[in-house]
Amino acid sequence: MIAKIICFTLVGLDGVPVEVETDVNKGVPAYDMVGLPDAAVKESKERVRSAIKNSGLLFPMNKITINFAPADLKKEGAAFDLAVAVSLLKGSEQLIGADVSDTVFLGELALNGDLRPINGLLPILISAKGHGFTKFVIPAANAPEARFLGGAEIYPAESLLAVVKHLVGAETISPLETARFAVSGRKESSADLKYVKGQPVARRAIEIAVAGGHNLLMVGPPGTGKTMLARCLPTIMPDLSFEEALEITKIHSVAGILGEEGIVTERPFRTPHHTATTVSMCGGGNRVVHPGEISLAHGGVLFLDELPEYKRSTLEALRQPLEDGKISVSRAGGTVTYPSRFMLCASMNPCPCGNYGSADLVCTCTPAEIRRYRRKISGPLLDRIDLQVEVDNLSYDELTSTEGRESSAAVKERVNIARKIQRNRFAEYRLNTNAEMGEREIDAFCALGRESEEILRSAFERMKLSARARARIIKVSRTIADLDGCENIEPKHVFEAVSYRLEEKI
Repeated sequence: MIAKIICFTLVGLDGVPVEVETDVNKGVPAYDMVGLPDAAVKESKERVRSAIKNSGLLFPMNKITINFAPADLKKEGAAFDLAVAVSLLKGSEQLIGADVSDTVFLGELALNGDLRPINGLLPILISAKGHGFTKFVIPAANAPEARFLGGAEIYPAESLLAVVKHLVGAETISPLETARFAVSGRKESSADLKYVKGQPVARRAIEIAVAGGHNLLMVGPPGTGKTMLARCLPTIMPDLSFEEALEITKIHSVAGILGEEGIVTERPFRTPHHTATTVSMCGGGNRVVHPGEISLAHGGVLFLDELPEYKRSTLEALRQPLEDGKISVSRAGGTVTYPSRFMLCASMNPCPCGNYGSADLVCTCTPAEIRRYRRKISGPLLDRIDLQVEVDNLSYDELTSTEGRESSAAVKERVNIARKIQRNRFAEYRLNTNAEMGEREIDAFCALGRESEEILRSAFERMKLSARARARIIKVSRTIADLDGCENIEPKHVFEAVSYRLEEKI
């Protein structure tokens, strides 16, 4: 008898339907799998055999052929175990009367028949629903991430035996109730702007950066608060919408780093060490192409501390994602595209000793050492950083002063207002922030008056700026105007935006 069961496999963040066809026929006992299964799928033969026997069910001693269609698509991972087991039981006539034609089966089997969780369940469910499937049987351990998908019947099962009893009507599994998404409350932390002493220019810069989704670079001697300022970024980031949370959760689900809540409720803040390789930053792998740090930071912040200490090749790999908001990773196992719309925040010392340009400290580096140190950051990468600010040492009075130490909560209120303005502005353009604007949106929403144009022209010629730098200054000006609640960009907004470009090339 031939049985057909639907399962799904992941290609990047997209689920692709796979039909598991099982032919249980008379003949010399054999157990063959065809249809480009990888090693993990081939090994499922023994997992499924043991799971069926240890569940008190009969494993057919016949000539068994299992085909995964389409045959030209590589089948990877252990998520096919449950579908293979159900198809075997259906093909050997142990599921009489059970209708499995419209149900998607997903899960890895333990030898005793228990169902184990799988990575990437949420993107599979979303894709399967897009293909018209609304009934799913999944491992109970994956229930936390599946409960946020509405408009579907999702049955969380503990074991293969529980699935069989459900299918034949002996014991019904209760479907998951759809949960409502809610952002997590902000926890009290030392990473709050109210604990940052001094540095009004840097504080203003990170507010503008978050409000418009702009990239930020802080340059200054050691111990001036660059890292602490960066650590405060999550406390002023706008709350996630449900759509944003789902998109970020899909990436984290594929990477296997989802928490117990089953959905991401806070914007990511990724801080890879400077020894991170290009592959770990961009994504890849020997068998399956996994998302890298820049994709895991999607919707949040990628913080690179001590920027020149990273390998130049690793930094250069950031250029295309910063421009396009996505990254295509090509490996022997295939090519996948992951979203990577993140806010880059970086910090660095001005020279190897860290004192170059300081008002109080003496630099001991030679000009050649300074040039060699700064050349680790290419001009094209620096050109993609919207705000570049210097962070200098503080006096003792500034360290002990309590004036101007605004809390993160107060800053976040202004950021939320600015983000709301941008969402309304770009409602028809499928954009979220000013940083995502292209030339079409700049022409439509960033008209400059004569005085503003003269300020920008003067800066362009004096600082030898590129066309990209000019566009980014205009975007920052638009964000500053939004924070001020101004419909039009005024000269003061352009002047402030220009001030966040370092005149001395790094």
